[in-house]
Amino acid sequence: MRKLSRICLYLMLALIAVLLIIMAWYYASCPVYTFSPPSSFKGDSLYNPYTNILGKTWWKGNFQVQSRAWGGITSGRGNSNESIQEIYTSLSYDIIVISDYQKINRFGIQKPSYIPTYEHGYGIHKTHQICLGSKRVLWRDYPLYQSLNHKQHILHCLGSQNEIVVIAHPDLRDGYLKEEMKYLSGYQLMEVFNRARTSLAHWDSALSSGYPAFLLANDDAHNVNNPYEIGRFATFIQTDTLDAQHILEALKKGRAYGIRIAYKEGETLKEKQQHALELPSLEEVALSNDTLKIKVSTFASEFRFIGQNGKILQNVKETNAAYYIIKPTDTYIRTEISFPSQDVIFLNPVFRYHGGTIAWPIRYAINQHASLTHYILWGCGGFILVFIGGFLIRKHHFK
Repeated sequence: MRKLSRICLYLMLALIAVLLIIMAWYYASCPVYTFSPPSSFKGDSLYNPYTNILGKTWWKGNFQVQSRAWGGITSGRGNSNESIQEIYTSLSYDIIVISDYQKINRFGIQKPSYIPTYEHGYGIHKTHQICLGSKRVLWRDYPLYQSLNHKQHILHCLGSQNEIVVIAHPDLRDGYLKEEMKYLSGYQLMEVFNRARTSLAHWDSALSSGYPAFLLANDDAHNVNNPYEIGRFATFIQTDTLDAQHILEALKKGRAYGIRIAYKEGETLKEKQQHALELPSLEEVALSNDTLKIKVSTFASEFRFIGQNGKILQNVKETNAAYYIIKPTDTYIRTEISFPSQDVIFLNPVFRYHGGTIAWPIRYAINQHASLTHYILWGCGGFILVFIGGFLIRKHHFK
């Protein structure tokens, strides 16, 4: 019995040692980057993600909800795939995407709208990413701490494995700092709205630095039987069909808007279902020269036009249509629309560009000299630790 306990102890210590070696290798092999300085949107054209939407079909989607995975050790253990599907369908969601931690959920793979997805990241600071259109799971991460270099490296690694990379709940536990959004690239969307956090300052930081980050709004529910966690946010997407590729393309074009759905304390599922049928919707976003016109389906309490550095440029109250004249100094304009129901619609930005197809700039490059120095220092440190460890083992063995 004693011998068996000793073997188990050695096995546990060996497993810990292997994990520590892998973690050390991850940190040691991370490149050092040089980042481009922030630069606002420029160009003689204006990109409008909502061109010709009048009379088109919008689909209601949620791209963050966890199911039971990994034997129930992760959050969401009480949610079956079937219960997620049933509850979100009852709340009038058309696109229901399950984002398990480090695992692509294959439920509903037979449907045309199925999008292989998972939530990447297992660090203590919740620096996570939602991976849409995933080919495989990336197991590399930096669990103890993450500098700007570590965050950029993960985004870089995820870029080749996924159709869309989304920065998840950036404000949660300071997973991403607002200042870092001025430099990071390699992602297409930002989860600006999440039941746990709203990250408008992070979004404006990215947009003000000239990076076309489009929004995503999700519940990120971990218990779908709790009315507080479900039906709180949604992303409405304009596409002609519920085909997965069409959905992904629409998201990459910014042809979507987020909505924060009003919540009443003690609200029942039945009340939520009724409210879901009464949500306001976007009808038109049109550009005529320098004039931006926005129209919604019902009377709005207020339109807020917001520009560079998150500054409110104009308020228009008590109407269902509002205009804003874009000035030569405006780099981007995003709009928030509040309703008497307390629902709020958030639009993707209209921004300056040079015409043609929009592109996400790569704003980093490997600093070869600094990276080499980094590798050498980590290598020397590792050699010293191995030498000391070997010395202590030999000393203990021959004692």
